Amino acid sequence: MELRRQLRIAFIFLFIVLAISVTGYRLLGGPSVTFLDALYMAIITLSSVGYTEIVDTAHNPILRAFNIFVIIFGVMIMLYVFSVVTAFLVEGEITSIFWRRRMLKRISDLKDHYIVCGLGDTGRHAVEELARTHAPFVVIETNEDHIKRVVNEEGGLYREMLYVVGDATDADMLDKLGIDRAKGMITTLASDKENLIITVLARQKSPNLRIVARCIDQKFAERLTKAGADSTVSPNQIGGMRIASEVLRPHVVNFLDLMLKDKSRTLRIEEIEIPENSTWIGKRVADLRLRGTYNLLPLAIKDAYHDGRKHGFWVNPPENVTCHAGLVLIVLGDAKDVCAARENAASLAMFATP
Repeated sequence: MELRRQLRIAFIFLFIVLAISVTGYRLLGGPSVTFLDALYMAIITLSSVGYTEIVDTAHNPILRAFNIFVIIFGVMIMLYVFSVVTAFLVEGEITSIFWRRRMLKRISDLKDHYIVCGLGDTGRHAVEELARTHAPFVVIETNEDHIKRVVNEEGGLYREMLYVVGDATDADMLDKLGIDRAKGMITTLASDKENLIITVLARQKSPNLRIVARCIDQKFAERLTKAGADSTVSPNQIGGMRIASEVLRPHVVNFLDLMLKDKSRTLRIEEIEIPENSTWIGKRVADLRLRGTYNLLPLAIKDAYHDGRKHGFWVNPPENVTCHAGLVLIVLGDAKDVCAARENAASLAMFATP
C-alpha cells in the first residue's frame, strides 16, 4: 500500500513538472512556439534523449535558465519515478493486482458457498474446518496484513483461501461476496453489535441464508436470533462445557479431539440430505450400503415425520427406514467419503429430473 502511494506521488510530481515546463516554453518561447512544440520540448528535455531543440534557447537567457531548471528537476523526478516503479515491480505489486482480479473472478463464480466475516481467533478455526472438509468459502477481513500473516503462518489449508479486504457491515461488500448465491454465513467479529448489523443486512439480502453468529454477551443472543440468525455460538459457554467434559468424560473428549485434530484424515460427523427426485427415495437405509460403499456409519436420521414432531431425530435408526425427500442422514466418516456420497445423491437427483 505504501508503494502505491509513493507511485501516485511520483507521477503527480512528474505531471506538475511537465505542466510547468510546457507553460514556461510557451510563455518564454514567443508566439511562434505552439502547444505541441512546447510539449515536445518538455518531453525531450525531461527524458534526456538529446534531440535537437525546437525552441531556441540560444538567444534567450531567461529561457535558457528556465531550461536548466527543467533539466535539473526533471532528472531528479525521473530518477524518483524510475526507482519507485522498479520497487513496485520487484516487490510484486503488479502480481498482487492481477492476483486480486483473479480472486474476485473466482469469488464471482462461487455458488452454494460459505461467507466468513472476520479472521480473528474464532474465524481462523472456522476457516480451518471449512477448508479441511472441502467446503467452498470466502473470507472478508478489514486488515489485509492480518490475512497475509495467517496465510504465511498456517500455509497449506490457507494458501488458496479466497478473501476480500473490506468491512462486512457494508452492504456493497456483501454483494461482492455473492451473498445472494451463498449457502451460509459465519460472522465472528469481536463486537456483538457488528455481528448484529451483519446479521440484519445478510437476512435482508438473502432470506434463505443460514446465518451463524458469534455472541460474547448472552444478552445479545436473543437479539441476534430476532435479527435473523439461525444459531448463535458463545465461545465462553462452549469453553465452559469443554472444561466440564474434560472432567466428566475425558475419553469422549479425546476421541472428539482425535476427530478434529488428526492431520492424516478428516473424520467428521456430517449430514447428507436426500434431495428431490433422488433415486435414493423409496430405498431403505440398508439398500444405500453406506458402510460398504462409502465407509460411513449411520448415527441418526432427522425426519420431520418421526414421532409426529417437527424436525424429530431418530437416533441409531433401524436399517429398514425408508428414505424420502428432505430426510437427513447423520453419519460418521471421512469428509472425502461424505462428499462422495453427497455428490452421488445430487447427481442421481439431476439425472432423475425430467
